[in-house]
Amino acid sequence: MWEAVDIKQHRRSQKGVALWFTGISGSGKTTVALEVEKRLREEGHYVQHLDGDVVRQHLTRDLGFSRKDRDENIRRISFVAALLTQNDIITLCCFISPYRAARQAARELIGEFVEIYVNAPLDVCEKRDVKGLYAQARAGKIPEFTGISDPYEPPENPEIELKTDTECVNESVQTVIQYLKVKGYIP
Repeated sequence: MWEAVDIKQHRRSQKGVALWFTGISGSGKTTVALEVEKRLREEGHYVQHLDGDVVRQHLTRDLGFSRKDRDENIRRISFVAALLTQNDIITLCCFISPYRAARQAARELIGEFVEIYVNAPLDVCEKRDVKGLYAQARAGKIPEFTGISDPYEPPENPEIELKTDTECVNESVQTVIQYLKVKGYIP
């Protein structure tokens, strides 16, 4: 027998928000976001995870890595995130999103937006790099690589900063979950 779900009750228990995880490649954006997603789902919340690699394969594969294309990538993602958050979905957005102006435009379009700076030093990120992207970038094989041949503009005032070189994943996850509770996004 199917159990009826009271959507109105659900909508009162969680508020849509985009958690925008930004940081250089290897900083831990996806690792932390996947654990946040798992915890939120275990608590019965509606969550959608948008990840840079997956979005590039399906929504923005026509774009390259020039500044113009990166900005367009973030604009498209922001539109999707805005639709989700307007429908009371907690949306985890994991994108390098290297430019402050593009992140600000995302914030303005989405509305309910929490910037999470996943901060790890470049040398730590290079050691974590299982795909070998940093080595390829340093060898000149990947042009416009964020942190090497293209700039990363760190957030100036993120709502949350996670220092993934000194804290464990669980500590980072707890910081995000606690923020959501304090700000009333989840009970």
